[in-house]
Amino acid sequence: MTEPRHDFGGMVRRARSRGQLVVQPRMGFADAATMRAGLVRTADVPAPTAGTITLDSYTRLGDYRAVLDVIARGGDLNGFPIVTENHAVTRAMTADLVGPDFQIQVRHGSAAPMDIVKAMTRADLYATEGGPVSYCLPYGRVPLAESIDHWRRACELLAATRGPDVEPHLETFGGCLLGQLCPPGLLVAVSVLEAMFFRDHGLRGVSLSYAQQTDHEQDVQAVNALRTLAAEYLPDVDWHIVLYTYMGVFPATRRGAIRLNRDAARLAARAGADRLIVKTSVEAHRIPTIDENVEALRGAADVAASSWDVAPTRPDDTTLAESRNLVQATLELSDDIGHALLLAVRRGLLDVPFCLHPDNAGRSSSTIDSAGRLVWASPGAMPLTATPGRHPELSSDRLLASLTHLSRRYDAHAPAA
Repeated sequence: MTEPRHDFGGMVRRARSRGQLVVQPRMGFADAATMRAGLVRTADVPAPTAGTITLDSYTRLGDYRAVLDVIARGGDLNGFPIVTENHAVTRAMTADLVGPDFQIQVRHGSAAPMDIVKAMTRADLYATEGGPVSYCLPYGRVPLAESIDHWRRACELLAATRGPDVEPHLETFGGCLLGQLCPPGLLVAVSVLEAMFFRDHGLRGVSLSYAQQTDHEQDVQAVNALRTLAAEYLPDVDWHIVLYTYMGVFPATRRGAIRLNRDAARLAARAGADRLIVKTSVEAHRIPTIDENVEALRGAADVAASSWDVAPTRPDDTTLAESRNLVQATLELSDDIGHALLLAVRRGLLDVPFCLHPDNAGRSSSTIDSAGRLVWASPGAMPLTATPGRHPELSSDRLLASLTHLSRRYDAHAPAA
């Protein structure tokens, strides 16, 4: 049986069968020619790669008039304007690149993704990412109920494109909530719940995300917990795990950034992730060039290839138990997982620390303990317990110190690269 030409999950599955990690940049350019050049260079990296089309921030917010105004003035956008661009241009930009060993994903950040999904599928692209919670709470003021409805319709639209040549794919961003200072149990739980939401609304190919945090061992245990729960709750879909290089404040020095990127690749290999979202050595300063993205992809692939022989740590009971409690508590609220997510957030059973969205309860708090691990100082109403020990009250100075904890550590201790 011939496999679909558009099958993001199938491409990752084939790389995994060869013992290889798929590496992927966070690349996005406004100009179609430059965007195509970036995709071509990504495909040419001598390692399994996935291409990325990251959209601009105006498109993410649905402000298409602003997109057109910037273009008319000859200004710069910070990504590709897929909705306002002629779909024939986008199709031509990618058409001859997609195949068994190279797939392209559209990345955006929108709580209302219908226009984006319509535009990408018209342009013959069928892989994207996000989620009703993960692309709502951190990014704006769209009510969660509206985001859930937007994402329900977007999932159903994307699922309807399935055919002999297309297996649509959707990645949950749930494992990256706010990027930092969110203990792993909540990240794992939201990632699993959003993947279940995708499955319930027609998707058969999904990926579950987790973002590198402050402690390597804790992260290995979290990825193992994510894999354990995905196997339990998603036995009927094709799923894989994607690890994000640290999403918080990045090291300001080149050597610190390179060391953090290398540790992310080691973590991906050691924890058995299937795909790695790679960052560059200039993340703290500006949007990276194509050359800088390619350099980072090559480096990550080389480090991962030399790290595969390290045996994964067994799942940590704390992270696995926390995430399982949160998943089960949410699912008990309703047979409709979208409604369950809404109730869980409103009641504080899922409560993202330091998140100011009006629908988030905001009663939980977290801290970095003396060992460098992310722990709960107060779980609010979540079915969890605070980590034993005294946690000083989180002043603005301590919050700033926590936010820059990893960047300061890598900048201070990184050897010359």
